[in-house]
Amino acid sequence: MRRRPTKSGSPVDQKQQELALREDELREKMQQLQRMIEEAPRVAAETSRRQREELIARANESGSRLDASLSLRDRRWGDEQWDSRRRVALRKERREGRLVFLVLVIALALVLLWLLTRFHF
Repeated sequence: MRRRPTKSGSPVDQKQQELALREDELREKMQQLQRMIEEAPRVAAETSRRQREELIARANESGSRLDASLSLRDRRWGDEQWDSRRRVALRKERREGRLVFLVLVIALALVLLWLLTRFHF
């Protein structure tokens, strides 16, 4: 007696195909993770070597982390080497700042007057 070929559309066959596909995916993922585990020491060594080179490069740069910033200079100790030219007097900058402030206040007053005459509050 001949058996009828099984239909590929039965739920059991579909489930078997899904499980086979999932098994293949898991096997590929496992191989990928195994490769990552094998490459991990080499990657870690490369990362540490790169960090060490960066630290050495930063250490060899001119200046030091311990140098005082320009804002912390104290002229009493004679560290004038940083500023070879004389600083321009701040009086001019203050005068210009006051002038800009005055112009802005006048402009604001004019805008307020225009709004008051326009909308009649």
